[in-house]
Amino acid sequence: MDASPFHPGELEAQARAGESSRGAGIRDFMPDQHRDFFALLPYLFAAGRDAQGKPIATILTGPEGFVTSPAPNALAIAVLPGPDDPANPALSAGAPIGLLGLDLRTRRRNRANGIISARDGNGLQIAVTQSFGNCAKYIQLRQPTFVPAAAGTAAEELTSLDGAARDLILRSDTLFIASGSDSGLDISHRGGKPGFVRIEGDRLTVPDFAGNSYFNTFGNLLRKPETSLLFIDFAKGDLLQLQGVAEIIWDGPELAKLDGAKRLMHIELTRAWRRRAALPLRWSEPELAPTTLATGIWRQDHAA
Repeated sequence: MDASPFHPGELEAQARAGESSRGAGIRDFMPDQHRDFFALLPYLFAAGRDAQGKPIATILTGPEGFVTSPAPNALAIAVLPGPDDPANPALSAGAPIGLLGLDLRTRRRNRANGIISARDGNGLQIAVTQSFGNCAKYIQLRQPTFVPAAAGTAAEELTSLDGAARDLILRSDTLFIASGSDSGLDISHRGGKPGFVRIEGDRLTVPDFAGNSYFNTFGNLLRKPETSLLFIDFAKGDLLQLQGVAEIIWDGPELAKLDGAKRLMHIELTRAWRRRAALPLRWSEPELAPTTLATGIWRQDHAA
């Protein structure tokens, strides 16, 4: 790897935030513990890039062992996205991909970004170019259970956020955000107390709490503000996949409206899809992380 594993946008974001990191844990291969970890997961979060070059976030599911690592710089994913998944066309051979392995049973998470080296009827082959771990902050514990596959409804494209979509967002304590740069794609986790995401029309405001100082997402958004969010209804298996354009708020009085916020993202939504019962998983009620409990929700005088 180069002396710095960070691209110029990430370095700029670190400077804007007054923080820095050597990125010592960022590698161009997966250590054995990461390779073993991915094989334990019954789900995997992924980011692709659509035909317009915009990030799109999704989740892939399978029995434990559906992700394997045949070599330190390779992952094999033995499933394909569903045909109605808006991310399906983006996950094609030769395309970049961002991956997040997150075990909600243990709060452990690792990232693996790279290129889809092959796609066939059995799944995806990934050439890993960047691998690193993330801390356990803001991750709520949940226990998953597989349920019998049901005939889910086709993906529903929304022209704007309806009542059901708004309700899911407002009670969510977890979301996933995809972003990209000339260097590739990332998908990252964000967590907070239910109500940590604010809705104003079709604009969402997402706080950024103290993290690992890598600023992967913010560094990408500084250079390419297009982004994608994924919300999960953990009780029903529904998915809400969003695309939008982000603006970073580095400072100012708005940050005081939510305890713990270091920065904010305003995201103007441009597309939205709902997929009911898309996941063959249901999760238990969450146990909020201690770091989550130390954060706040939006002050009532600034709520949607």
